[in-house]
Amino acid sequence: MLDPLRILHVGKFFPPAHGGMEVFLADLIAAQRAQGLEAAAIVHGRPLPDDPPWLVRVPVQAQLVYAPIAVGFRRVLAEAIERFAPDVLHLHLPNNAVFWALTLPAAGRLPWVVHWHADVVRTRMRTALRLAYAAYRPFEQAVLERAERILVTSPQYLAASEPLRPWRGKCAIVPLGLAIDADAPPPPSQRTPRLRLLAIGRLAYYKGFDTLVRAVATARDVELTLVGDGELRQELESLVRHLWPSGEAPVRLAGAVDEPAKRRLLVECDALAVPSCERTEAFGVVVLEAMRAGRPVIASDLPGSGLPWLVQEAGCGLLAPVGDSDAWARAIGRLRDDPALRERLGAAGRIALQARFSIDACARRISAQYAQCLGPERRAAPSRGLLVVIPARDEAMTIGAVIEQLRARGFNDVLVVDDHSTDGTGEVARAAGAMVLRPVLPLGAWGATQTGIRWALAHGHSAVLSMDADGQHEVPQIDALLAASRHADLVIGAYPERASRLRHIAWWWFRRLTGFELRDLTSGFRWYGRAAMALMASREATLLDYQDLGALLLASRAGLRIVEVPVTMSPRAVGASRVFRSWFSVARYMAATTLLCLSRWDVPSKRVAR
Repeated sequence: MLDPLRILHVGKFFPPAHGGMEVFLADLIAAQRAQGLEAAAIVHGRPLPDDPPWLVRVPVQAQLVYAPIAVGFRRVLAEAIERFAPDVLHLHLPNNAVFWALTLPAAGRLPWVVHWHADVVRTRMRTALRLAYAAYRPFEQAVLERAERILVTSPQYLAASEPLRPWRGKCAIVPLGLAIDADAPPPPSQRTPRLRLLAIGRLAYYKGFDTLVRAVATARDVELTLVGDGELRQELESLVRHLWPSGEAPVRLAGAVDEPAKRRLLVECDALAVPSCERTEAFGVVVLEAMRAGRPVIASDLPGSGLPWLVQEAGCGLLAPVGDSDAWARAIGRLRDDPALRERLGAAGRIALQARFSIDACARRISAQYAQCLGPERRAAPSRGLLVVIPARDEAMTIGAVIEQLRARGFNDVLVVDDHSTDGTGEVARAAGAMVLRPVLPLGAWGATQTGIRWALAHGHSAVLSMDADGQHEVPQIDALLAASRHADLVIGAYPERASRLRHIAWWWFRRLTGFELRDLTSGFRWYGRAAMALMASREATLLDYQDLGALLLASRAGLRIVEVPVTMSPRAVGASRVFRSWFSVARYMAATTLLCLSRWDVPSKRVAR
């Protein structure tokens, strides 16, 4: 049995230091250790009495244009590599401390994964910072050249990043994640005469807080709390005095606060504002924090940043033009005047966090990137993880793109069951990096899925996810199934909007017979845990299945927990059906399912959860 992977992170700072990189690093290490990895970190800062043994802080002697200088960092890094014996060195940039790895032979013998949190943006640099970056840039590029994999937080940031342009071939998109509270969702914001607006961040030029203050000055019934400290505090205070000479300003500069106070402010506010004006704001971890609190967001539509991408992907807020205080005032007014919109956006953000942007999902994607850096002797694991199974017949036009999307998101174990294609589907899938099985006899969709499940059991996989080969199910929707898998043996991705009227009639009939409360009974987009895998590989599942409905009856009879989650599909899939093409096909389907239910099964209790 192999020892767990050992990961050594080299970060900039660590909580209680404030900042998105710091929050993410703490959450990531906690998630990795919970998933069985041995993760440790070296960061700048003075050691604290309650620091865990895996965290090493190196005291800082000076600060040079935002860069901490710790003369002992190289020695501590060398000692940590010798003592901890990591399998992977995980370097978080921008961070001048990672350059010490270039000078250590022991570090050079390890695979490096670079986490690219942000470019060093030069548009408004002071002269000292420009000169410092001229010296920084060669070392930055040397680290990128040496890295095996580079993790970038959004597609938009990768596309706009000039430093990453030579290294895009080894970049992977891995959005940041945040720890999810196990508690119940936060209460809805209280209705008050004024919109309680919150902004959080360092008081620096790239945060764009001056635009936000000016917008509040022209918007009625709004009060703004600005949390954070920094070099522009006096400038912002002067702006507030200028805009409200009477001294009765609806703007409060609250200064820095600790983590519990920040969470309380997020729950108590009506909306969060992120008016950043430069790509130094690469992703916006604070947006994830607002999503966790169930609060909507107004963010800058900042070109080349992952910030607008995150807001649009999560559906958690509104976008406003960069630096346009009048447009910001209109966006603020829209949220102020529409409490129902605030509730919808806040709820959508919380759902998206749970389904797609949790730290657990992020840690799984990062582990998949680690696997690409390791030798064969460390890739094998005593219990292999998720296997994606794709039944395919004549899908050569789409299968390659689907596999590439899966691998880009860290799902590297992909098995295509080529069900007697005549267009080269298997060859395309194999060229894209998937494993391919071609059965001797045609199997059909369920038979191919069952073959994949049996293969997964034989090779030690802990779970199977089945999906179509034609690109109907967007790969990002996998996260929704994985999020629900914590509380289920079988998860079904539901998209009933795709169905024709005839299919809905057939589903209605089956629900009446069985008592199921599922909305999409024939979805092939499913996650199977070990118990469901064992049941679906049985002889009984082979004999009784009809349009994949017998498998649901079998699972229900066995007492498995079945959960259905809503997903989206490509618009071209709406209305498509391979089975329900006429009233005759629907009648035949209803007759077959009636015999299946009445001949073998009692009507199951309504135990299926949504």
